[in-house]
This record gives sequence, C-alpha cells and structure tokens, in this order.
Amino acid sequence: MTIQTTRLGDPAVRAFVTAVDNHDREGFTALLAPGATMADDGSDRDLADWTDREVFSSNGHPEVDNESAGGRTVIARYRNDTWGEMRTRWTLTGDDDGRISRFETGQA
Repeated sequence: MTIQTTRLGDPAVRAFVTAVDNHDREGFTALLAPGATMADDGSDRDLADWTDREVFSSNGHPEVDNESAGGRTVIARYRNDTWGEMRTRWTLTGDDDGRISRFETGQA
C-alpha cells in the first residue's frame, strides 16, 4: 500500500520525495547540504549527473510503500522513462541544518 507523500514521517524525506515527484530541480537542489553525495547500488556517483539522468530528464516518479529508520529509509516503487519501474530503497542522511548530506539508493 502506498504511503501518501504528505504522511511521510521525516520532513527532509517528505520534501525530497515531493521534489522528485514534482520534477522540481530547484527545490531538490535547495534540500541538499553543500558537498552532498550519493550512491546508486553501492557505488558513489556524481550527484548532479545522476539526478539529471535518473530523475529530471527521465521523469522519475517514486511511490513510497514503506518507511523505516525514523523515516530516513523508504522502500519505493520508482519508475522513469529509461528503466521503467523497479522496487528501490532510499536512505537519506541529514546534516545539523536539516538538509540532506547524502542519499543512497538501489534496488530493494
């Protein structure tokens, strides 16, 4: 069963999912701490290149099915125009200002 984005427990995760779902590149970028990093399937990637390719240019869309770790990890059905739909895990780490300093994603 899908969890409505507005009901996600962690405010940073809620904002992250909302920005991705709305293809809001500016809002997404504003959520990131300076020097933020990310990994896909265990390999570090260039955050700007990866999000452009896997989210914004390919119409990425998450549907969250589950959240854990205080709301900082979600399991979502993620789809984009490149890969179709897949079950994914997203784990976000925040900094002291509530911004996202790292996120890791991959197939769940």
